[in-house]
Amino acid sequence: MPATTIHFIRHGKVYNPDHLLYERLPGFHLSTIGARMAQATADYIARSPQMNTVAAVYCSPLDRTRETAGIILEALNKTRGERGEEPLEAITDDRIIEAGNEFRGTRIGHGEGALWRNGNWKLVRNLWTPSWGESYRHIAQRVGEFAQETVRQYAGRQIIAVSHESPIWSYRHLLETGHPEHNMLLRHTALASITSITYDSDTGEMLSITYVDPAKDVR
Repeated sequence: MPATTIHFIRHGKVYNPDHLLYERLPGFHLSTIGARMAQATADYIARSPQMNTVAAVYCSPLDRTRETAGIILEALNKTRGERGEEPLEAITDDRIIEAGNEFRGTRIGHGEGALWRNGNWKLVRNLWTPSWGESYRHIAQRVGEFAQETVRQYAGRQIIAVSHESPIWSYRHLLETGHPEHNMLLRHTALASITSITYDSDTGEMLSITYVDPAKDVR
């Protein structure tokens, strides 16, 4: 049967000296280490006979994912150029953006962001919902809509989607268990890692999920 694979890639480490919960805020870019993480993953993709044939590269509209996608595209387009193929450009899609969070811009445990101040404790009464922002079910739903549309559009091809930890894991958890709710402390989505989900191109049914962490040794 024809199969389509979407390679969901988490962005690299972010420069965040004030340790803020940056969520969807602008101005948070890859750190030097984060850029090296993205480069390690980009090199892995460029060397892979499967992944370097991707038909499109999507990314969340946030700075850190756009920058990660840019590093990946630079390596990927070099390989494409050697084959005489036209370069690809990043396509942004809001459906794979970071999860919404009521603590954005604060330092959890410090100052006004402390969980015990200003009634903040009410926002963390349920770790499985989560009660502090966008629900895991809604996150997984929007990522799933992106995935199904992409599978139909690029039937039989390989696709890259640069996103964030919560969207990638919530969607994966839904596919594997039937529900998106999970313990956020048990996610398995390292920075610059690749979660590859393969679908039946005709039905959109998930066939397999694989995971690799090309940047695990980057320091």
